[in-house]
Amino acid sequence: MAVATSTKAKASSKAKNDATPKQKTQMHRRSRTGCYTCRLRRKKCDEGSPMCTACKHLGLVCEYKRPMWWSNNDARRKHKDDIKMIIKRKKLSEKASHTIQTSISSPPGLSHSLPTSATFSDPIDRTRSASIDSHYGFDFNSPPTTHEFGSFTPQMHGDYMFPPFSPYEIDVKTERQMFVNDIPTLRESTTSTFSTFQTPPPPGTILPSFPVEGEWTEQVYSERRESLTEETLNVNFFDFSHGPSVNSRQVAIELDEGDQRLFDHFIQFVLPNLFPILESNQHGSVSSDLILPALQSNKTYLHCCLSIAAQHYKAYMGIQDEEAINTDIMRHRYATVSSLCDALNKDENHQQILEAALGLIIFQTTVGRFDDSLPDIAWHQHFQAAVSLVQKLDLPTIVSDPTEMLQQTPFNMTLTSWIDILGATMQGRAPVFAHTYREKHLTAANPSLGLRELMGCDDRVMYLISEIACLEALKKEGMDDITLCSHVHGLGEQISLTEAGETGPKIPFNANNTLSPKQLSKNMTSAFRIAARIYLCSLVPGFHPSQPSCIGLVDKLTTVLQHIPSGPPGFDRSLAWVYLIGGSVSLAGSSFRTFFEDRMVQLGDLANYGSFGRVACLLHETWIQADTQAAHSPASASSEAPQPYVHWRDVMQMKGWDFLLV
Repeated sequence: MAVATSTKAKASSKAKNDATPKQKTQMHRRSRTGCYTCRLRRKKCDEGSPMCTACKHLGLVCEYKRPMWWSNNDARRKHKDDIKMIIKRKKLSEKASHTIQTSISSPPGLSHSLPTSATFSDPIDRTRSASIDSHYGFDFNSPPTTHEFGSFTPQMHGDYMFPPFSPYEIDVKTERQMFVNDIPTLRESTTSTFSTFQTPPPPGTILPSFPVEGEWTEQVYSERRESLTEETLNVNFFDFSHGPSVNSRQVAIELDEGDQRLFDHFIQFVLPNLFPILESNQHGSVSSDLILPALQSNKTYLHCCLSIAAQHYKAYMGIQDEEAINTDIMRHRYATVSSLCDALNKDENHQQILEAALGLIIFQTTVGRFDDSLPDIAWHQHFQAAVSLVQKLDLPTIVSDPTEMLQQTPFNMTLTSWIDILGATMQGRAPVFAHTYREKHLTAANPSLGLRELMGCDDRVMYLISEIACLEALKKEGMDDITLCSHVHGLGEQISLTEAGETGPKIPFNANNTLSPKQLSKNMTSAFRIAARIYLCSLVPGFHPSQPSCIGLVDKLTTVLQHIPSGPPGFDRSLAWVYLIGGSVSLAGSSFRTFFEDRMVQLGDLANYGSFGRVACLLHETWIQADTQAAHSPASASSEAPQPYVHWRDVMQMKGWDFLLV
């Protein structure tokens, strides 16, 4: 009987082993109807409609129709790398949001809450430079007064700094959801922590002896003062002309299949890179309050963005067959320009047409290669139309009226000022609205145009760059050397006044490794300030990059740029003008050139696109010509005749380039 039972057990075991391979084959049968994103990731797709669960969770584009990148191995590989990067960022974001919450005792009531940054009064100096052609006067040689440049002294009661209650920690979680055609696409979640105690050490850490009385209190006081002075988020700073800021917007746009693919590419790849500094200051505001409402209500703006998306798709995906994508670029580019011309002739919809005109200019600085041969209208011709619209909307008067304090800065005027000031340096002329910047520079009330929030540089430094451009224009018109040097000296002192209270560049990250927009802005302002000095010194008769003062400025600029985050998530591409001004006067073998090449390597393919790619190409051409000239020039140090140097603007004219490098 025992033998029979053993035989049955063996037969049952054999039958189970025979069935196992068949069952495994049935369980791993691959589906051919899943979305192409899951196929690329080699993940199981639940084939949900309109988006599968995996793509919806990760914020990816869910495509059931065969996409263009599927048939190209290189494009497929790039798309897979992008998906990996998105997943990596999402995991890091989730990891950062799950902070350890330690509760020692209940926090105090709201009536005893600690003061915010609004408690402090920050006396910003309002001393402005003298205009070159304005009726406003200023004594360049007069020293600043104490009340104008007083040191920062926070007014805080001791009980607030060292409260009688136990330390506590509060986490504030903010979530934003973006919808495209009623489909949730991007979901942003940020967690900010307010803590009144230091992070405890990990278990097992051997603690040092307790410091002498006074050391601990001084350290905690310093750390808390720095954290409390961090600026609060103001999502309503700009007037985007699309109504008040909202948590989410639903965008419903009817497009054909080809344009829908371009639209999705714009949302996923182009939109996050358009205004990186503004995005770091106002999280999600760029997409929800500016771009998406304009796409829905402004057909001209939509065609502009689709043209930019096609241009980015062509350069980013490495398309072999460029005929179809070139057709898309030119089709939407022609539709944008035609709509602009029609609206200008009808003299209507000024706000919408201004948005589209500025988009045509500024979006080109983000995408495309320098050697793109497709026909296009020069940026300064678009800017002439934008200037006309700005004047019709009377934006300069609105922002410069000293009797009216604006609650919100018109975004279109801020964007126009950015293009106007740095665009003037491209062409060696005075900015169109130089008088407006001069008035803002000299007024003590409402001096900001929002340039710091938009592009990272303090408004005062940008106003001085405008003045330097005006001085260069007057030099071209025949200003004598004595008057020129006098203005150079005065503007140099004004640049020095903007450094009052600055402690030098620091790494722009908080203790929890999150970006500090305030410190990032300080670092970028320092970089623009040094570049402005180099630009100003280049106007002095007899200037040459080999002069010790210029070499020192370039070395100082290199040190500041080392404190700017690098790589694809960094902000090097927002400093194209700074790299141009500093790099154009750097000598062979200098630390700047080595540093610049290293930053290009860290950027990867992104170093070839937009303004940064055009600056890299222009600098390489300038360096070749400058080094060749230096090798063939007589090496006589006793020669008093000023040696000519290769100017980057001459190289641009020689090559027939007409770039806006911002």
